[in-house]
Amino acid sequence: MSTEPGPRLIDPDRVAAAVAGLGDRAVIDEWARRFSVVADPSRLALLVSIHYAREISVTDLAAVTGMTDTAVSQALRLLRAHGLVAAQRSGRVVRYRLADEDVHELIHRVRPHPAETP
Repeated sequence: MSTEPGPRLIDPDRVAAAVAGLGDRAVIDEWARRFSVVADPSRLALLVSIHYAREISVTDLAAVTGMTDTAVSQALRLLRAHGLVAAQRSGRVVRYRLADEDVHELIHRVRPHPAETP
């Protein structure tokens, strides 16, 4: 048993609230992973574009973002591997949609839909 005193706390109730809010470190690690994936401006632009379009093809995403089809495909592959987007094939066309409801809500809070968006 240690006889050393614990850390000096100024507001123990606030510390307890912070510890409770922090919760499981695995959840923090998961959110850090998500944030690292969306931190890239190109990937974030793709996610925002998909959010507004609801479903959109690689070619259309390339036109919207000014990226090449190849760059869009590579970014979408990573976003798909992390569970942030999902693909749906319709004939020869593959359209992408957001697959992570938390990321959808986050984008919606940061970039809410304008009133005139259909």
